[in-house]
Amino acid sequence: MSVRIQTSQNVDLEYETASIGDRILANLLDRLIYIGWVIVWILVYTTLKLEQTLSIFLIVLTVVLPVLFYPLLTEYFLNGQTLGKRAMNIRVVKLDGTKPTLGAYILRWLLILIDTEILTPFVAVVAIAANGKGQRIGDIAAGTTVIKTIKQVRLSDVTFESLPQDYQVTYLQVKRLNDRDIDTIRQVLMKDDDGLLDKTTYKIASIFEINPPLDTRRFLNTVVNDYAHLASLEEL
Repeated sequence: MSVRIQTSQNVDLEYETASIGDRILANLLDRLIYIGWVIVWILVYTTLKLEQTLSIFLIVLTVVLPVLFYPLLTEYFLNGQTLGKRAMNIRVVKLDGTKPTLGAYILRWLLILIDTEILTPFVAVVAIAANGKGQRIGDIAAGTTVIKTIKQVRLSDVTFESLPQDYQVTYLQVKRLNDRDIDTIRQVLMKDDDGLLDKTTYKIASIFEINPPLDTRRFLNTVVNDYAHLASLEEL
């Protein structure tokens, strides 16, 4: 199953949604982390033999709160991933292609109780399977979904062709773009979709403040190569 996401360049791209199996395994890995964390602190407090009142306070501070806030904090600081999600190569994204806000993460986190505890995990599984966009109740409320991660793009991956040493940049306006923009263009170039090429070309041309070239594929290839060349010279 895939989900269509519109990027900041108004280009629609399809991403493969995380399978139910991936999400269940990620959740189980996170729960194993919870269990390991609890066991470690129980051993610590058993060894220290602290006063009961102090022990209860420390248990809440070092065990209950970290486990409670773990999903929210890890997803927020690890770009949409808990450690379990990272292990399964999946992450949370907004359906409009932007990075989820703290508010979106909080909404997903608050509704975990409804999705997996109060209504049992079965309800979350049914919601994900029936929704068509890989969304549990918390995702629907927050406007997010969970997708398979894409391999990080390196500079060597960005260049579509070997550039000569005397390569001349055609569009200095590429300095207005960023790595994410170039990654989007690369994905468009890898798709056999003339409509998507035209749409991307029109958007990039508007950013460059030029008329859209007729040879859309050549234009986008040139943009990618110009960006890679300037990046190699550290001029971006």
